[in-house]
Amino acid sequence: MGPTIRDVARLAGVSKSTVSRVLNGDPNVAEETRNAVIAAIKEIRYTPNALARGLNTRKTGTIGLIISDITNPFHAEVARGVEDLASDFDSNVILCNTDGRPKKEAAYIDLLVEKRVDGIIFTSVKTDESDMTNLRSRRIPFVFAGRTLPDVEADSVVVDNILGGFQATNHLLRLGHQRIAYLAGPSHVSASMDRYEGYCQALRRAGIEPDPQLVIEGDFKQEGGYRAMSALLDRSLGITAVFAANDYMAMGALEAIYERGLRVPEDIAVVGFDDIPFARLHLVQLTTVAQPKYDIGAIAARMLFERIDGKAQDEPSRRVVLPPRLVIRRTCGEYLGQRDFAEPNRPSRAAEPPVGTT
Repeated sequence: MGPTIRDVARLAGVSKSTVSRVLNGDPNVAEETRNAVIAAIKEIRYTPNALARGLNTRKTGTIGLIISDITNPFHAEVARGVEDLASDFDSNVILCNTDGRPKKEAAYIDLLVEKRVDGIIFTSVKTDESDMTNLRSRRIPFVFAGRTLPDVEADSVVVDNILGGFQATNHLLRLGHQRIAYLAGPSHVSASMDRYEGYCQALRRAGIEPDPQLVIEGDFKQEGGYRAMSALLDRSLGITAVFAANDYMAMGALEAIYERGLRVPEDIAVVGFDDIPFARLHLVQLTTVAQPKYDIGAIAARMLFERIDGKAQDEPSRRVVLPPRLVIRRTCGEYLGQRDFAEPNRPSRAAEPPVGTT
């Protein structure tokens, strides 16, 4: 039987709980005590694993990546960007899938703290501010990727969702559509609300006041898009086009439309957001707003490692905003409306995409 935590405590002259606190990176342990525990661990060669190897540098060579839906290709491409950058820094990634559940996300945060990860990247943010305060108290840096949390100052990398929502809606307006529905994501998700803001800006620039009846909240999942689109069709609102807040909901909307015997784009035009591989399939050809998913993950990882390595330790929170790109495919077509439509202006300056750190 090898050395135990009791042996370390006896040699260092401290309690077992103090040894555990040192192993867990508790910042409240006195430096002299910490050094005594580290010396004892080295002397008796206790736990020759990542924790022990990282005691001098206080690094474990692991980071956490918290996502909401592992089945969504958007998250898969972000994760690939994170992993590729992590390998450049000789670090491993612990992937945590929350299924969009706050309790599960909070549990994963606790697990990552227990594993003494060097930092965490959030693409799913359903937790509250207290969890972020806990991470800061333990000096664990974190970065938001794709989404942010209101009132929490942290590094982030996002696409300009306001401009993306404007681009999608403006394209439909230029084709002559006026009754344009919006299938929103969850109201607590910053990306969904920003895309809604772009939708509203485009309508108002065209002299059309947004109609609340044409907006319905979904869940960023295909089933949610199907239910939302079905509910809109049941209301007979004269919709000729729909902008879905992500491609998964656009998939569900297409299913609901075809189920009613309607045609795309002849009866209803559809635009999504993300440009996942499904959107490019020959039988689908979804018009969508592409965002640089891999780059979001890679940039977020680089920002995190800069914090971990102390290169950005004294800098305030940094924000990188990447530009979206409208990809026009078959699901829009030409709408034969009678309105003589003039091209609207671009969105407000607040929605312009400042590329790079702002």
